Amino acid sequence: MQTLRQWLGARGENLACRELRRHGLRVLRRNYRVRGGEIDLVARDGEVLVFVEVRVRSHAAWGGAAASVDRAKRARLLHAARCFLGADADGLGDVPCRFDVVAIDGARVRWIRDAFDSDG
Repeated sequence: MQTLRQWLGARGENLACRELRRHGLRVLRRNYRVRGGEIDLVARDGEVLVFVEVRVRSHAAWGGAAASVDRAKRARLLHAARCFLGADADGLGDVPCRFDVVAIDGARVRWIRDAFDSDG
């Protein structure tokens, strides 16, 4: 049985997938997990591989969903992306990549392209 938090997270990922598809991205993978990190969505935007973090908050207090992607979270996302690409710890390889965030605050869905780079 799913907890409320899990249900909200899955609902948020579904909303994010719809938003990305509406803009022409193709979702390749959901919930890619490795020890030390997870990527909510992996998508293609043309030739670019996009790693997407989905954040859901019931309201925008304390900076909202986007502000919750802190330095530690970015480091875990970078680690998972490196594992996904099979790259070493020094770089993300030759595949053009970007890191996006889909922030959901209540009913508001906001897609932030290039939310951060491979330097974190």
